[in-house]
Amino acid sequence: MSEEQAGSGLSWNERVIQEFRANNGRVGGMFEGAPMVVLTTMGRKTGKPHVNPAIYYKDGDRYLVFASNAGRGKNPDWYYNLLDSPQVTMEIGTDEGSVRPYATRAQVLEGEERDRYWELQCSLDPAFREYEEKAGRVIPVVALHPLDLGVITERSRMIGTQLLKHHADLRAELARVRAAVDEMLTGSGTGPRPMADLSEQLRKRCLTYCYGLQMHHIREDGSFSAFEKRFPHLVPAITRLREEHKVVEAALAEFEELLDKGGFQNPEDVARLRAELDRVVDGLEDHFRYEEETLLPALEV
Repeated sequence: MSEEQAGSGLSWNERVIQEFRANNGRVGGMFEGAPMVVLTTMGRKTGKPHVNPAIYYKDGDRYLVFASNAGRGKNPDWYYNLLDSPQVTMEIGTDEGSVRPYATRAQVLEGEERDRYWELQCSLDPAFREYEEKAGRVIPVVALHPLDLGVITERSRMIGTQLLKHHADLRAELARVRAAVDEMLTGSGTGPRPMADLSEQLRKRCLTYCYGLQMHHIREDGSFSAFEKRFPHLVPAITRLREEHKVVEAALAEFEELLDKGGFQNPEDVARLRAELDRVVDGLEDHFRYEEETLLPALEV
């Protein structure tokens, strides 16, 4: 890890993830040479994306990760997140020279299978035995199964159905956010509640929408890797969709910074918030429509 990274103000996890992504999955320091992935799970309480590095063991088509939490007495948050929502986006280095995201389904191993792979991991990396002794708990072993679109089945068609549902949910939530902003602008329906309460309620609703849109795009980026493998003719379209995701992500980051400042106490502040929201979602409907028109026929939806 470079001195520049160490002095950047980033957390330890953030520095490791930054180095991981910049070096095709390789990092230095205590993890030098270790097989590593980066996991993105959905926060079970907030819906916010949570990103964490993890050591993995490749077992056939699946990847095993270990909820060691560096020997702490409780399981890591990402483990509880995947119990609540087993859709996990896994990033890993590739032969092409850059990290790629993959959509996976998480499965917690149990009984003899869990014990066998745990012992195997401890034999490969004795630090895990130390983690177990320090933690004083049974450390969960989780199998990540990457999405495979090799054969179009009912499960594949279900992915298309879920895509339509997610888009419908995001459209509906956006409509609710806009209605809440307009309510504050016009003063209608506010009743006797203090403006500060309405401001905080609006902030939470906006954040819910932001986190939902972020998770949707993160998961899609993982699914796109399976689409590119199965349907090479879709690569140009998927490249466009990925680039549009980046534009939206940058706009969301700025919008969340505005939300964190809060203080929407007068019509001018709320109008500015509405303008920023419109900027974030500008072109989003066209993005959804293009994605549906491009991907759904491949899944026979």
